[in-house]
Amino acid sequence: NRNQFAHKGNFGHGLLVSGSFGKMGAAILGARAALRTGIGLITCHIPSCGTVIMQSAFPEAMVKSDNTGKYISDIGNTDSFNAVGIGPGLGMEQESQKALFNLLSECKAPMILDADALNIMALNMEWFSLLQEGTILTPHPKEFERLAGKSENGFARLQKQIEFSKEHKCIVVLKGAHTSITNPDGNVCFNSTGNPGMATGGSGDVLTGIILSLLSQGYTPANAAVLGVYLHGVAGDIAAGETCYESIIASDIINCIGKAFNKIREL
Repeated sequence: NRNQFAHKGNFGHGLLVSGSFGKMGAAILGARAALRTGIGLITCHIPSCGTVIMQSAFPEAMVKSDNTGKYISDIGNTDSFNAVGIGPGLGMEQESQKALFNLLSECKAPMILDADALNIMALNMEWFSLLQEGTILTPHPKEFERLAGKSENGFARLQKQIEFSKEHKCIVVLKGAHTSITNPDGNVCFNSTGNPGMATGGSGDVLTGIILSLLSQGYTPANAAVLGVYLHGVAGDIAAGETCYESIIASDIINCIGKAFNKIREL
């Protein structure tokens, strides 16, 4: 709940490292979702080709342009941020991989890794030793397979997810019809919200922005992951009620985050 005398500095400043040539929409969706979830300030570190796109499409976000034109190569100092999210639309360029390595080595803020950040990690499994305890990973099943190997069935995959969280002391949000969230202590949560209409491009970018927002506001990583997934699903359910499964796009989920907050408050 917000104090009457609160200001934007009370609700955190997040950094979203996202986007590459042709994939600037991922950064816009993530940033929009973060602000709709209540973050005080969001800065987007993006390739310089996306600067005009971002500031035209979403003026509420601040922009930190990379030195390169089409992809991210150097994130720089992150000490002023309460939390960092990286991965949506990032791409797999060698310089982007190096930028992720430097971020993992130097950043002390809570972090969420998604999309291409996870694909880069799968190519460099030794980098998991750099993760802070409680770092949140948000893979879909194929991304998790790249990280942990193939599984014969859903139960075997869940067992791998539990062991993966324990081994690397991270929180794994395995996205799906009933998203499973595993913690380093072995605890597992299954999400009860969401619908098939959310199986659309950009939905995962929205989830990343939501969780980044909650981390920046001071929620613990475990609570940010569980609440973020639940809130994301409620927003998707409200969007489905306003249209239909086939018609939902990621922006519809963002536009229903406020209604999702109100519905959760009524519980």
